[in-house]
Amino acid sequence: MTLETTTLVDRVPLPTPKRTRANRQPINWLALFQGTCLVLIEAAGFAASTLLLVLGTPLFVFLLIAGWDLGSLFAQLGNLADHYRTAEPLARHFFAQDLQIAFLIAAGGLALLRLPAFLRRLDRRLNEGNNAHA
Repeated sequence: MTLETTTLVDRVPLPTPKRTRANRQPINWLALFQGTCLVLIEAAGFAASTLLLVLGTPLFVFLLIAGWDLGSLFAQLGNLADHYRTAEPLARHFFAQDLQIAFLIAAGGLALLRLPAFLRRLDRRLNEGNNAHA
């Protein structure tokens, strides 16, 4: 039994195709809209999961170093916060800049590593949609 749904997009009247030349086919606006939405959803998921991986990895490493003891982890974070608070403004600036650069390099590197698998998955999902409606 097939689940049949009607969305707001299905209720919108699609533009009537203009007379086209014999060698051109009319544009399927609904398929174009659905494909665009799929690409945007998949890209948002890829970006969010990449950022969560980059932000969660340091926490995992620090917990591993601290022996999974939160007391030790927070003691080290307090030590780092005290050093940061008492540092000179120029040293604070360079430390913050180094953290930003490290984050960008880690996020970019991880995104580049995951990009081929993402593109294969996106291609497979788009082709599934073409085969289902053909």
